[in-house]
Amino acid sequence: MNQKTALFDIHRKAGAKLVEFGGWDMPLHYGSQIREHLAVRQDAGMFDVSHMSRVDLRGPAVRPFLRRLLANNVDKLVLPGKALYSCMLNEQGGVIDDLITYYLADDWFRLVINAATRDTDLVWMREQAGRLDGVELAHRADLSMIAVQGPQARDKTFAALGEAVEAAASPLPAFVAVDVDGYFVARTGYTGEDGFEIVLANERAPAAWEALRETGVVPCGLGARDTLRLEAGMNLYGSDMDTTTTPLESALGWTVAWEPEDRDFVGRDALERQREHGLTRKLVGLVLMDKGVLRSHQSVHWQGCGAGEITSGSFSPTLGRSIALARVSASLQIGDTCQVRIRDKLLNAKVVKHPFVRRGKSCLNEI
Repeated sequence: MNQKTALFDIHRKAGAKLVEFGGWDMPLHYGSQIREHLAVRQDAGMFDVSHMSRVDLRGPAVRPFLRRLLANNVDKLVLPGKALYSCMLNEQGGVIDDLITYYLADDWFRLVINAATRDTDLVWMREQAGRLDGVELAHRADLSMIAVQGPQARDKTFAALGEAVEAAASPLPAFVAVDVDGYFVARTGYTGEDGFEIVLANERAPAAWEALRETGVVPCGLGARDTLRLEAGMNLYGSDMDTTTTPLESALGWTVAWEPEDRDFVGRDALERQREHGLTRKLVGLVLMDKGVLRSHQSVHWQGCGAGEITSGSFSPTLGRSIALARVSASLQIGDTCQVRIRDKLLNAKVVKHPFVRRGKSCLNEI
């Protein structure tokens, strides 16, 4: 039986189309995926992301543990509440998961990991932690998580959650969180818009959701979340990266901290060999020039031969055209025209830099 979040009954009563995702019953949409998508781009929308797991790491050895566990360097985290995006790799440099780490105290860090990889992640982390004394892992099943995103997300969150939250969270820069009035409010997101991801006790989640809805925040499902993150050029684990791909092949080289040279994070040797020998494949953006819709697993062709495969693709409601992320030959360059096989036809697509959309505006040059 699938797991259910603390907001499940609210979703059902609201008429959400519920689907299985990562072992959870989650809302796909509440009637119109496009309406929800545009609400986030133009105003404010909210997502139940409680299916993602919160893991608290405590103990005197937590920082050394994370320094080895993650490809990015937690030594960058010195301000309480500061967050860091990173990949967690296996010894071959493959991505076990991508996650966000929050620094709460010298002996306390919080990780937010993906739902579908939770069990694998916890096993891996416990195996790695077993090599060190002074690290305790706690999966926080008692906590829910609501993401409020869009140009009006901050103002509407403050109106819903009160003056204490506004006073503490209003000055937050991007990728910083604060714990206030029982809410862990982080200025992070997965849409390319401003807003917050709010962690709170399960029993408080329904009241917070309803308060946000009453201020005009639109409930949104996983469908809109996927098209929003694709427009924002954000990878989806299991589609755009997994244990068979490295961060360097997934347009995530910026998340790998090579300094200091003596930091021996898991997968470093494999990444250094790959960097030395050069990439044979990479992740790029595609915009379809012909009529059609780009979908995952469609093949990409260039110069008369197979050049790769789409990893994520969809129609972009903001741009009014079809876009995709694709893992292709490293020889394929920005500005090149390639072809995508859709059914029995080869349709033209342009290779572009991503993100495609940021803060509601197109990032595409004339194509």
